Amino acid sequence: MTTGPDTYPPELAVGVTGRRIAGVSAPARVVHKAILHGFASTGHAPEPAILAAAMPADHDVGMLLAELHDHDVIRLDQRGRIRAAYPFSGVATVHTVTIAGGPRVYAMCAIDALGVADMLDRDTTISSADPTSGAQIRVEVRGGHATWMPGTAVVVVGSDTTAASPHGDCCPPDAAGVSAVAAADRCCGVMNFFASPDTAHAWMDGHPEVSGVVLSQEQARRLGVDIFGHLLDD
Repeated sequence: MTTGPDTYPPELAVGVTGRRIAGVSAPARVVHKAILHGFASTGHAPEPAILAAAMPADHDVGMLLAELHDHDVIRLDQRGRIRAAYPFSGVATVHTVTIAGGPRVYAMCAIDALGVADMLDRDTTISSADPTSGAQIRVEVRGGHATWMPGTAVVVVGSDTTAASPHGDCCPPDAAGVSAVAAADRCCGVMNFFASPDTAHAWMDGHPEVSGVVLSQEQARRLGVDIFGHLLDD
């Protein structure tokens, strides 16, 4: 397979997020955008009561949140609280994103972290760590240009095959628009920054349950932008 310096293998599920969102109702999409803006402004998920106050009285925010969850646009915990709204995580992860002029927020995975700057049209600083060596990794996105430290850093993209899905990629909805396996459970734990191709391949060799590829800096950044860059567009 041949790919250019900023392209990635075509089987990667770039359009999955957009397809999920296209399947939700207009009121649910309003709530979705409010959740993303809430994360971007505070670093945390907005409370359902805050979301309810922003909605017309004839809409049930709880039902809209459930709709977004069922389409794997957000993830709710057992108490109905928002634990994820891709690219943001409501619980701590190894991937932190400091938004220029804003808060620090957790990202669900490396690719999600790389998409935040373009989604918000703001500079960001990403901090993470290599799962193999523990080496610290930093990516500064300024004016659309990303600077990686160390310069050898790469990203693994793939999925945990033990979280079985009847679909081939990560993680598309079924015919009814409902995801069989959430990306948060199948993919996000796999998609990490690594300090070098060597540590990335060593990690994959040690995890035979993972199906994935190692992306260059340019490929990983392009993938993040393609998935999340227009997420807040009308």
